[in-house]
Amino acid sequence: MNWTEAPWLGFDTETTGVDVARDRLVTAALVLRPGGMDASAPDRERTWLADPGVEIPSAATEVHGISTERAREEGRPVVDVLDEVATTLVDHWRQGNPVVAFNASYDISLVNNELRRHGLGSFEERLGTGPAPVVDPLVLDRALDRYRRGKKTLAAMAPVYGVELSEDAHTAEVDVAMTLDVLAAMARRFPRIAAMDGAELHAFEVDAHRTWAVDFEKWLRSKGRDAHISPHWPQG
Repeated sequence: MNWTEAPWLGFDTETTGVDVARDRLVTAALVLRPGGMDASAPDRERTWLADPGVEIPSAATEVHGISTERAREEGRPVVDVLDEVATTLVDHWRQGNPVVAFNASYDISLVNNELRRHGLGSFEERLGTGPAPVVDPLVLDRALDRYRRGKKTLAAMAPVYGVELSEDAHTAEVDVAMTLDVLAAMARRFPRIAAMDGAELHAFEVDAHRTWAVDFEKWLRSKGRDAHISPHWPQG
């Protein structure tokens, strides 16, 4: 089955910050689109609110709206949330189906580091290999529409692909649905990626990210910035 027809499992998190090595999970959303690019069947959505076990900085709360107090009162233990999220993702990968995430290296790396921190078994330990296939519209857009002006955020990208920008952006489940819609539009616009199988597309993204990272780091250094952009994907 082509990856465009296989079930897509969209994935997004909201967290305590932007450092994948140190920051913690606050919310997670998984949205299953059974028909892949065909969105005629209703999505199946599941969300989690976790108590990360640490203070949530005010800057993070301003982005996703979850305070430390709310997470402690309403959230479930983070170890339970992590295990359930990881189990669902791993089951999907084991069936050969794609997990879809915008800027996947952030979400996958952060959750994987959290799994290790809490002794729950990393994706590699659970799968016996690296997480794959992963489909990341950010990586694809950088490769396929490289010279388009403007930011490469989900909010900026959605209108480019004819996807309505939700007023509830930065709510994990809303961002996931938007990401799936953007990916479907990309597959229609760029038939060459739609013609690939899941393994070929994953390999294409690995190479595309590496090329972008090397070029972007060179550009930053040419501007006098001591930058390091990880060439590795889907984990940075």
